[in-house]
Amino acid sequence: MDFINGFNRDQLIMMDFESEVGPNSWARIVDMFVDILPLAQLGFKAILNDEGRPPYRSSDMLKLYLYGYKNRLRTSRQLEHACKVNLEIIWLLRGLRPSARKIAYFRKDNPKAFKQAFRYFVVLLKDWKLIEGQTIAIDSFKIRAQNALKNNFNQNKIDRHIEYIDAKITEYQQQLDQGDCGADQEEIENKLAFQESKKENYRNIERQLQGSGERQISLTDPDAKAVVLHRNIINVGYCVQAGCDARHKLFVNNDTGTVNDTHALSPMALDAKALLGVENMNTLTDKGYTTAKHLDICTKNGITPYSSPKEHSSQHNGLYPMIDFVYDKEKDTYTCPAGKTLDTNGTIYNKAGHRIKHYKNRLACKTCGLRDLCTKNRNGRFIERSIYQEALEENQKRVEENPGYYRLRQQITEHQFGTLKRQWGFTYTLIKGKENVLSEVNLIMICYNLKRLMSILGSKELKNRLKGLGLPLLTIYHPILDHLSLLVHIPNLQVPNLWYDNTSHNPLKLT
Repeated sequence: MDFINGFNRDQLIMMDFESEVGPNSWARIVDMFVDILPLAQLGFKAILNDEGRPPYRSSDMLKLYLYGYKNRLRTSRQLEHACKVNLEIIWLLRGLRPSARKIAYFRKDNPKAFKQAFRYFVVLLKDWKLIEGQTIAIDSFKIRAQNALKNNFNQNKIDRHIEYIDAKITEYQQQLDQGDCGADQEEIENKLAFQESKKENYRNIERQLQGSGERQISLTDPDAKAVVLHRNIINVGYCVQAGCDARHKLFVNNDTGTVNDTHALSPMALDAKALLGVENMNTLTDKGYTTAKHLDICTKNGITPYSSPKEHSSQHNGLYPMIDFVYDKEKDTYTCPAGKTLDTNGTIYNKAGHRIKHYKNRLACKTCGLRDLCTKNRNGRFIERSIYQEALEENQKRVEENPGYYRLRQQITEHQFGTLKRQWGFTYTLIKGKENVLSEVNLIMICYNLKRLMSILGSKELKNRLKGLGLPLLTIYHPILDHLSLLVHIPNLQVPNLWYDNTSHNPLKLT
């Protein structure tokens, strides 16, 4: 019986690597994309050694990382091995075989450059009109950090450990005092000394926690926090914020915030607005972002937020709810169900990070016939109102009047996280520190946007655009990118040696 046979291993074979890489291969797209990036202006380090072996080019190392992150090859050891066995990477790097150490240090030494490369790509997509900047959906996802849960502490956890150690110390001391330990006295004394040293260690951690001003502290990666990953499972990691444009669901910006989304809305929205250079913008967010202060900041800066309303924090205890109290904006007073006016003294109080006013009428409450239906407070009913309450109410009105528009949020932003985490394995970070973690975030978001372009434009059209940008005779100036002057090439050979304005494509000056 005949079988399909492979080549003879003992025979010399001539091989053409170019034919081994398909025309629409991810490696070819990465190769062309990196070649159009102004790596020096983006901040990638390219320092030649005075002695010893020359360094690798930043472009080759960036190509390796972009290829690897899309294909679940993220560790330096995996990438080192792939340089020896993966035909596409051998073609991409032209046979270069950097060591794992070189690969790791490239990622470690260029966190700001990775961020600038991602933002440069976003501006390019805006120039190609693939990003509109009119509706930006903002959401977050959690990734695990290089820090075990046992090495994360808050005050309650430290107190529990010390309480347990104190109990053990008391037990050992009682045994020594009673003199019933016999030949085991030395062993018990060693145990006692060990517990004392553990207690001192926890006291040192407590002092670090108090000195940090934070509610928790991580010993291995100080920037990592205990976060809820899913279904109330807590682990130490990062809450990655991401903004996505509505037109083609492309990533626009990112950041790593605190343990939740409470204070992330306005920083993310203002950053996206400045990067895209738009005058007005809408944002879509879930209720985790619904914080009155940040809604107010957005509306005052040309950003219209649509954030899922939260229920009022007042308890449903059978008493009159807040909705039964009518606010008068002109007089800055409330009218209660009994028709009485609740005034404020104008003082602004700080409560759990919120700035509020108090409204009350103690005299009216004393003789009110509806008191038992309104309050159990001996001083009468008082109402807390945020100084940003108007922004909160306007946001709720917008969402309720435009339910169809708000429902676009899930379509715009959530499926990307599934691709990054489930398909590409981005559920944990390999490195420590917020800035370094953002290196990985920016790398994988560049990969996602680039891969998405292959679906939006098609591989052939994308390659044609990248080829055009790679022409060396002309440049255009990008005015928006963290105040950096960055150059990118454009495909216009009819008017040589001209500087172009990126927004209008009009020549600015002759060179």
